[in-house]
Amino acid sequence: MRTRLGSRLGVKKMKSDLTLVLGGAASGKSAWAENFVETSGLPKVYVATAQAFDNEMSAKIQAHRTMRGRGWDTRENPLSPGDALDGLPSDRAVLIDCATMWLTNLMLGESDIDAATDAFLAALDACPARIVVVSNEVGQGIVPDNALARRFREAQGRLNIRLAARADRVVQVVAGLPNVLKGQI
Repeated sequence: MRTRLGSRLGVKKMKSDLTLVLGGAASGKSAWAENFVETSGLPKVYVATAQAFDNEMSAKIQAHRTMRGRGWDTRENPLSPGDALDGLPSDRAVLIDCATMWLTNLMLGESDIDAATDAFLAALDACPARIVVVSNEVGQGIVPDNALARRFREAQGRLNIRLAARADRVVQVVAGLPNVLKGQI
């Protein structure tokens, strides 16, 4: 089953060490992922996908910067986070936070999500660095009442499935606590 599913999703042999960190909103997934990267002992790269369209989002981005502290090479790439991986050596630990904001940016910009996802996954496959991707689990609630939200929930679910299929480890964070779904931490 696992082999057939992996083949169906187009999973290729990866060079990178990929961790997917899933959780609900405000579950502690970003803090857990940052700590996981910190403990690697490798130089840290932070790939930011959020865009500050209002004061609330600006404050959230600033809070994340403060929480991370110094020592991160921050690369802001809200539309193509895979581009930030180009040329990174294997002795880096990369945190991409987060796939959900990136997907939101694509949907609001009416981008070709399938093509963008394929390019992102190819960039993950090609990068030799240790990579951690944070993503929201949005499929455990009620069915949204509008078409855009339903499309988003479906697209996020498909993206998470494809990321999880490639990942060496998948960790679900609930109330700041990790639950390992795949691999070992």
